[in-house]
Parts: sequence; C-alpha cells; structure tokens
Amino acid sequence: MAAAHFSGYKELGDHTEVTAVCDIEPERAQSAASLLGITTAVTHYRELLEHVDAVLIVLPHHLHYEVGMACLKAGKHVLMEKPMCNTEEQCLDLIRMADRRGLILMTAYPVRFWPIIVKLKELIDSKQYGDVFHMSIWTEQFTKYHDGHWAHSAATLGGGQFFSHGCHYVDLMLWFLGRPVRGTHMGTNFGTPWMEKEGTSDVVIEFESGAVGYHFGTWGARGTRLGYSIHVHCTEGMLEANLKEWKLYAHTNIREEKANLDTASRTKLLLEAPQGGKSTHYEILHFLDCIRTGKRPLVDGPVSLQSLRVIWRLYEAERNNTVADLRGLGLDEVATIS
Repeated sequence: MAAAHFSGYKELGDHTEVTAVCDIEPERAQSAASLLGITTAVTHYRELLEHVDAVLIVLPHHLHYEVGMACLKAGKHVLMEKPMCNTEEQCLDLIRMADRRGLILMTAYPVRFWPIIVKLKELIDSKQYGDVFHMSIWTEQFTKYHDGHWAHSAATLGGGQFFSHGCHYVDLMLWFLGRPVRGTHMGTNFGTPWMEKEGTSDVVIEFESGAVGYHFGTWGARGTRLGYSIHVHCTEGMLEANLKEWKLYAHTNIREEKANLDTASRTKLLLEAPQGGKSTHYEILHFLDCIRTGKRPLVDGPVSLQSLRVIWRLYEAERNNTVADLRGLGLDEVATIS
C-alpha cells in the first residue's frame, strides 16, 4: 500500500506537502524519499513527528495501535490504513484520544471515494432505478507472500482475508444499505494453505430494508472473470460497477424468462472514470479537507468501528455455527463509543 500511495501523492501537489517518510529499513526509507523528492527519511516513526502535521500510517495491522496512539498524543492528525486496529478496545482508545485532542482520525477506505462508487451511491440514494434489493461484490485475486510474512498470521493480520480485505466491502455495504439485521460468514484456507485463517470468504448480510448484501473474496484465485465487480439489483434495473475497467453500467428492460435462458437486457454506460491503480488520492483529499474545515470524515473512527464490529460478530457466529445477530451495529448507532 505504501507503493500504491506514491502515485496518489503526485495528484496532491496543490493541496499538501510530503515532508518526511519512515521505514525501519534505511534503504527503503531513502528510496521512498527519492521518489517523493524530499530529504527527510527516518527509521523510527517518532523521528518524523517534528516534521509533520498529519501522518499516513501504512504498517502491519498489529502495529496500528502503538503508532497511531503515539501520533495522536503528539498532536498529529492520523489517516490509518484499514483496518483501524485488530481489537475493539484498541479502536476505542484511538477514537477517544482523537476526540480528546480535537484531531482527525480517519480510516483509509479508498473505495468509498472513487468517482465510480460515488456516482453509484448517488444513483442508489436517488432511487433513479428503484429500490435496492440485492448488492453483490466480488473480489478475486491471488495474494501470497513469503514464508513467515505477517499477513499470513491470524494474530498479526487480525483474522483472515475477510478481516483484512473484506472490511472494505462490509463498510461499503453498510454505507449503501444501512442497518444490518443478521448475517452469516463462511471462510476456508483450502486453496490458500499459506493463510493461518481464511484465505477465501463468503458473507451474506440482511438489512432492515429487506435488502441482502453479499461479498465473495479470495486470495487464492488462479484465474478471474469478475475480478473486482459490484452488482446492485434494483426494482427498475441493475447497476454494474466494473472496477477493473472503471466503468459504471445500467442494465434495464430485461426480457421475461420463458424457460429459454433468453434474459437479455438493455445496457447503458453511465460513467467511465479515470484509471489509476488504487486511486488513493481521493481519500487523502477528503482527509485534508476534514483537517482544514474540522468536519468529520466519512470514515471516521466510529463509522470504521461499526464495520469491524460486524466482522467480529460474524466470526463469532461462524465459530458457534449460528446466524449472527447484527442489530445495534448500524452506522448511526454509535452511542456505545464513549
């Protein structure tokens, strides 16, 4: 992700200045500094605090809490790579510290800020294609690191593929569909034996509206057709976000099925967005705007915590072989954070 952010920084020249970078390996720190055209490259995060107003933390998940807390205590705004922390108590500690110091704490969920997703949200909220009754998200990829890598360990990753990567899409479903009611998760490391916990994940969530959200994610794909895709079925059509091609389509006027499999529909291209890797600059622009104006980020600490609570409750129900009760974990129910 650090490498993914480098291209994003190039889009931010008129909005912010990168003044320091940090990596425990001096060569990597110097390489990053050279890429960004800066001189301050340090090997301990505390050494960069005097040089910055805000910090982007791109570290293994189990290090988020220690570094995030130190930055907040030093009076720095924090953009934390997802997931915020590996435990609820750690998340709550960071949220309380940020609130106490009057600082911005935001989780880096870039998907929310991509133009194609912003447009999709606008269309759903306006009900231009009717009411949503189903949202499906597919993320097919092959992710395998060297033996002993921290991302293979459940303790350092915070779980498996669902916690590490699925958190993007649980967050997205909550944002699009509202309060969750119940759900199930099934995960396996069959096909991804390098993962201590699941490398492949299927989750189904029912929402108060009656809509159902589904996410399939795998780090074991040896081929792909759907890649990164979102399908939103509405009562007047289906919206498709093809995140590989960065295109948004509307499919309407489907033919009634008459046992001949001919269910063709009319397709219209609604938006073709600029392509640019993970396009992290959109989320950073939002972070900077929140610092300047004092408004709360779309994915502030409490909002970020809600999606993690959903994941933890789904994990618990999976262990107990039950359906998870997800009531009380909706985006607007943050009274328990105090």
